[in-house]
Amino acid sequence: MANIALEHLESFDQCVAVNLRSTFLLMGHAREQLSEGGRFVTLSSSVLARNFPGYGPYIASKAGVEGLVRVFANELRGRQITANAVAPGPVATELFFKGKTPEQIAQLAAMNPLERLGEPEDIANTVAFLCSKDGGWVNGQVLRANGGFA
Repeated sequence: MANIALEHLESFDQCVAVNLRSTFLLMGHAREQLSEGGRFVTLSSSVLARNFPGYGPYIASKAGVEGLVRVFANELRGRQITANAVAPGPVATELFFKGKTPEQIAQLAAMNPLERLGEPEDIANTVAFLCSKDGGWVNGQVLRANGGFA
């Protein structure tokens, strides 16, 4: 992640394009494609609560995603379509492990009360719930699937 400094503006723009602009575009397509009773789920991040140095662009882009979800849920009013986000904590994926030392990984895993990294299945199950009939009353929300990370 880039530090908050003007020389990192290109990195900021890329992060916003990947995380925020793409979500905005997906919402536009979902508005046209989803039928009554449909579900829209996007991803945010539980790192928003941690304010790690160097994560400014990432945190800003994911905070924007959370704002868009709440607005989108209201814009879909009357169509019985839900719009939510899942905000994972640290998840044991190739991308998460990249560039981190074993000590850093252990430290991040210990930050939540369950003292482990999430597994991809933990996040998939959360998304599946939001897409199911049981998740039909959850709308305009950010579900933090993070083991208590934040």
